[in-house]
Amino acid sequence: MAGQAGILDSAEQRARWGNFQWTDANAVLAAEIIARYPAGRQMSASIPLLDLAQRQVGAETNTQGWLPIPVMEFVGREIDLPYVRVLEVATFYTMFNLAPVGRFHVQVCGTTPCMLRGSDDVLEACYKRGLKKGHTTDDGLFTLTEVECLGACANAPMVQINDDNYEDLTEESMTAILDALASGQAPKPGPQVDRQTSCPTSGPTSLKKMAERNYDYRPQWTATAEPAGGETPQP
Repeated sequence: MAGQAGILDSAEQRARWGNFQWTDANAVLAAEIIARYPAGRQMSASIPLLDLAQRQVGAETNTQGWLPIPVMEFVGREIDLPYVRVLEVATFYTMFNLAPVGRFHVQVCGTTPCMLRGSDDVLEACYKRGLKKGHTTDDGLFTLTEVECLGACANAPMVQINDDNYEDLTEESMTAILDALASGQAPKPGPQVDRQTSCPTSGPTSLKKMAERNYDYRPQWTATAEPAGGETPQP
């Protein structure tokens, strides 16, 4: 999350975002989201609506997006909730930014598995490119945040940049990712080594055919399973 310590409320922000409305496309999506929940349970729509609003702000500002107070107030009106109830959700989940961020929000995991496998080197690559924790670079491209576990421990160290994870990083590969993003390229997400998702780096050690396609092993398991009563399975 960016900006939890200081939620911005100013005349400038209200002048900019006070008339926030869904785009035509997002209005359709918002209606679909709200319709998923029964009457009286619309509060459950606050998370997907806040995400939709943050993405719309991001599209309008060419950033990863954030949630100005007037935008959160708008979401509250959409589902008949007081602003403070929407704020409770926005401040709880780190997926929501409460202050402006850059085009690319670089979230570096510093929890134990990533730290033991080189998250300091990943941060060093960020520092060498001018990124600072809690700040956005002068060109508006990058915001750097150190976060807790992002759930990819088997591929440590890793970062999340906007919606993508980049895993099995080194200082060199992190530098290459930042350089690619800065030049308008789209670096390949996922492992940055020769590895399929979280398989061992030497390749799969079991269920190997799954590395080629969605292979169904169930017929083999059924054929070799011992029938009830201890009878010998027939070929």
